Amino acid sequence: MDRAEIDSTIRSIIEPFNKKGIAVAEDTTFAGDLEFDSLTVMDFVAEIEDAFDIIISMNQQAEIETYGQLVDAVAKLQGE
Repeated sequence: MDRAEIDSTIRSIIEPFNKKGIAVAEDTTFAGDLEFDSLTVMDFVAEIEDAFDIIISMNQQAEIETYGQLVDAVAKLQGE
């Protein structure tokens, strides 16, 4: 799966979590722009993991602050 396909899939997953309808860009932050609380992050990460059949560790989650970083992380995890 290439980055564009990963991006497209994550965009469809993020939609129900994006309560304010924020336009999601590479530099959109989950905590600041999308106002995800910790419970929302857990639910969102679980959906990402299921969709791509990957595990995102707590350490990795802590490093992912923007949408672009998430797409890159998923792409990297898929390649491993």
